[in-house]
Amino acid sequence: MAGDGGNGNGIGVDSISSLPDDILHIILSSIPTKFAIRTSVWSKRWRHVWSDTPSLSFESCEDTTSAYSVDETLARYTAHKMMSFHLYTSVILDDVPYINRWIELAMSRNVERMSLEIHVDNYGFPDLFYINSSVKQLTLNYSDLSDMMIPRCFVSWTSLKKLSLRCCTISDEFFAKILSGCPILEGLKLNFCHTLMVIDLSKLLRLRTLEIYESNLVRGSTQIVAPHIHCLNLITYAQSPSTLVDVSSLTAASLEIWYRPHQTQLKTHKQVMVLKILGKLQNVERLTLGTNLLKILSLAELRGVLFPRFKNIKDLTLETVVSQYVTPGLVRVLHNSPGLKTLTLHIMDSSTLQIINPSRIEDKYLDKYLDLHGLDSNQWWIFLDIFRQNPESKHVASLVELVLKTTKALEKMAVRWEGCPDGRRFEELLEMLSIISHDNNVSVALIDHLKRKQRKMSTKWDYRKATTLYD
Repeated sequence: MAGDGGNGNGIGVDSISSLPDDILHIILSSIPTKFAIRTSVWSKRWRHVWSDTPSLSFESCEDTTSAYSVDETLARYTAHKMMSFHLYTSVILDDVPYINRWIELAMSRNVERMSLEIHVDNYGFPDLFYINSSVKQLTLNYSDLSDMMIPRCFVSWTSLKKLSLRCCTISDEFFAKILSGCPILEGLKLNFCHTLMVIDLSKLLRLRTLEIYESNLVRGSTQIVAPHIHCLNLITYAQSPSTLVDVSSLTAASLEIWYRPHQTQLKTHKQVMVLKILGKLQNVERLTLGTNLLKILSLAELRGVLFPRFKNIKDLTLETVVSQYVTPGLVRVLHNSPGLKTLTLHIMDSSTLQIINPSRIEDKYLDKYLDLHGLDSNQWWIFLDIFRQNPESKHVASLVELVLKTTKALEKMAVRWEGCPDGRRFEELLEMLSIISHDNNVSVALIDHLKRKQRKMSTKWDYRKATTLYD
């Protein structure tokens, strides 16, 4: 680190050590604290730099020895203001006092961003944790534990703007108690919090983004009351899809349905429940739909079920495969979006989809449902059995052509082929889309996931990547 680069006069220069402390603190804040501490042996200049960094991060604190090490580190910590504090620990119950001291120290230094991953049976936060005016962003992560978040006192997180709960076992009553202490909350994430049955956010007047990944352990349909949110990202399980009671201010949404592994029954009434969710999204301007959802919508379309119209949608993203099992639903959504201006096709092959969505609906179960109800998806002959073999360039081009023939007001289109295996197929598709784009007078951007190239056809268009609903 302290290199002896010559300057012509034989004088050694350590360019990094010459940086001001504020810059060094930013550098050290970007690495785990145990590595930052090791810089203290480099030279006298570095001896105490780490102890005044505004961010601390402790990983893999799993036994009494590592707990003692963290405790010793914090005893040498001198910064008066802490910007972020991250802790991962699975220490034994006897070491719980350590955890409480670490949290209390971070709170005493007016920490603004706190991330806690605590995997300790029957652990309860100290009362001080629930009364804080400095934390602006809080992430809590637990696994396979019970009765974790039960505030014994009132909750007062007066500066909290973003809250993320993962694998937290918490009742509706105590969840409401926590929310009552977050008057300026703007973003909420709930991942695999399977005990929540009513998510009432009606009193959070500043809440704008909501992200929910449901657990397959959920006991029934979760009721979502969120009249003030603008953006919703929802992954719900098919056996008991969530119910959107009030999302009347919604302008952007992302929706996918997950299935339990080896779930073989595709029940008809689930299609109705999914369509009810879509019915609550009729006024959104930006919408993303997942592959499983498109398959469910295809079954509903083949059965002749009435679909909602999306009169306000201007920007649509479809995460899909090239297959006859998604095409009927995909086409119906496009038909029912008359004002659509921008469309993104995120196309995946079978192997990619298996990684991204292990809870996908398998084709054999769709075939079984179609046979049972006397339905036929083979009318979409251009995609017959393609999914099992993985698509070629011509198949992706055929899907794009079908989409362009279906839409009336489309101006811009982006195609991302996630499973594009080589440069040859990418170039083939590029040439095909150039012709299709010219014939349909629509600007098309082809984006390769390997980032070999990005090309635009037809008119000028600066393609913007889809904005995430919750950063």
